[in-house]
Amino acid sequence: MSGVIVTDPPKAELKDVDALAGFGVATVGEALGRTGLLSQEIRPIQQGVRVAGTAVTVLSWPGDNLMIHAAVEQCGEGDILVVTTTSPSTDGMFGELFATALQRRGVRGVITNAGIRDTQELRDMGFAAWSRAVSSQGTVKATGGSVNVPIAIDGQVIRPGDVILADDDGVVVVPRERARATVAASEAREAKEARSRAAFLDGELGLDRYGLRETLKRLGVEYKTYDAYTGESS
Repeated sequence: MSGVIVTDPPKAELKDVDALAGFGVATVGEALGRTGLLSQEIRPIQQGVRVAGTAVTVLSWPGDNLMIHAAVEQCGEGDILVVTTTSPSTDGMFGELFATALQRRGVRGVITNAGIRDTQELRDMGFAAWSRAVSSQGTVKATGGSVNVPIAIDGQVIRPGDVILADDDGVVVVPRERARATVAASEAREAKEARSRAAFLDGELGLDRYGLRETLKRLGVEYKTYDAYTGESS
């Protein structure tokens, strides 16, 4: 497997990346029109952490982490490393030593649809990670691959420089050219939710606020007393 290392991909503006970090993955996914979400199988190794950064992408051979070593050199402040393999793999391709090198360079976390190990050490050092598997199985460094090329995880295309947002709910990808518009859409969605939250605290029902009674009626859903439903009389 030959490959390429792209050294200067375009990236989303860091101010927009940092603004997106103020929103949850669910909010941003909705703001994007329910697109951009990775599989629910990619889960965090920690809890209560949200990070956003620009993607440095890695395409590796399964069971081989050579290209992660190559990618470290291409990483910088505000990046998130995103790793996939040419075929399914759960080997522990990433661990504490990689995290040490990346943290020194200002990298905010790692996303991989392969495996991660040294999870306790990663939590202790505050390096955020999301993966499809946790595995102590090691890897080799023997096969070429690519860095900073478009990759696909769970059918979602991720380009170098796209925004990655990850939290307890999962991972979402924001195309770099849509970062600023997604900030505005997320702000509008949060404002709308704030109004609904206030209404619910005041006792209003979602059935009324969202006009769902008519939807139930249109779908033929009926209200019945218990006795009418069971045919019993008290």
